[in-house]
Amino acid sequence: MANFLYGLLAGLAVALVIFIVMAVRSSKERKAVKEKEDRLRQMLTDRMELESDGLTKLKKEVEDLKKMNENLRISMQTYAQKPGRKELQRLTVYQTAVDRLIINSPGFGAAWQAALKESEEEFEKTYVGVQAFIRKVIPMKTDAQVITEIEESKDSPTRSMT
Repeated sequence: MANFLYGLLAGLAVALVIFIVMAVRSSKERKAVKEKEDRLRQMLTDRMELESDGLTKLKKEVEDLKKMNENLRISMQTYAQKPGRKELQRLTVYQTAVDRLIINSPGFGAAWQAALKESEEEFEKTYVGVQAFIRKVIPMKTDAQVITEIEESKDSPTRSMT
């Protein structure tokens, strides 16, 4: 029986040593897991803070852009209401229409360019020198009025014949 007790004690001693080694290893693993968990939590906290700061900055930037957009919209409305702006818009529309006519109508371009050149020369003469004074004092017939009179005279014989 003594051998049995020696064997039992030796087995228990080995089991105790293995138990102690396993406990130490488990403790080290728990410590490592705890450190890793703490590190991950810290990383998560840092990331959430960064994202929160980024989100706050983005919200502020969006708010600033909304304010800027509203200011620009109001400025555009104000600019559109300034005197002369409607006339400029109308001139732009006319210029687009003339460009389309020049492209689409083969004979219109040359006649338009000639009429435009004459009108520009007349405009320059009208606002510079003596002719401006004479035009203001003595109104003259324009080419448009003459053309209208010619068209009316052409229409009147046809009306009398019918």
